[in-house]
Amino acid sequence: MAISQGKSTRSPSGARLRANRGKRKSELGREPAETRVDEKRLKKIRTRGGNEKLRLSTGNKINVTNPDDNTTEVVDIIGVIENSANPNYVRRNIITKGAIVETSKGNAKVTSRPGQDGVINGILIKE
Repeated sequence: MAISQGKSTRSPSGARLRANRGKRKSELGREPAETRVDEKRLKKIRTRGGNEKLRLSTGNKINVTNPDDNTTEVVDIIGVIENSANPNYVRRNIITKGAIVETSKGNAKVTSRPGQDGVINGILIKE
C-alpha cells in the first residue's frame, strides 16, 4: 500500500472529515532508507521534476571533521553507539542524522542525512 502524506481523515477530536478530493501523486511518500553499516551501496531515486536523489542503503565510511583543527578525513565506521531517532536502530546498526557512531578516530555525531544525501558526514565528539 502506498504511503500518503496527505491530510488526515480525522479531526483532532476524532470526528470523521469528508475528503474534498482524492489522493494526488504529489502527496505520495516513500519508505525510509534506513542506512545500515556494511559495504557501500547507493540507490538512485527519481524525484519531482525528473531530478535524482541518492539513497545510501549501506555504508561503512564517514567523513569526520575534527572541530579543534578543522580537518576532515575519511574513516571506517565500527558500529552505532546511540541513536535518538529509535532505540532499536542501535541493535540493527542503522545510521540516521544525529546518531552517534564509533569510528577508528573516536566517537562521531552524524550531521548529514544518509537516506537523502547519499553520504555520511559527522563531527568528532570530545570524551
